[in-house]
Amino acid sequence: MKVLQSGIFSRTVKKLHANEKKALDRTIKTIIDNPELGSLKIGDLSGVRVFKFKVKEKQYLLGYRLNEDKVILTLLALGSHENFYRDMKKQ
Repeated sequence: MKVLQSGIFSRTVKKLHANEKKALDRTIKTIIDNPELGSLKIGDLSGVRVFKFKVKEKQYLLGYRLNEDKVILTLLALGSHENFYRDMKKQ
């Protein structure tokens, strides 16, 4: 499976601490193994899946999209729940 990153996602990852990046890498590997884990959104975010994971006490949301053939995984956004969906709609 080919994994692509949006610009917003890559800029957010640069700001993470080392332990947060390790947790993110584990989460991405989990999603690659089973891409249907995230909850599928409807409405303005149709076609986008969101997977929730925790690093220590903080919960993160990872927004991603699969193409029709399920061979390309595009990582769209990463962040806490606050304003996450609003920012995803802007993309």
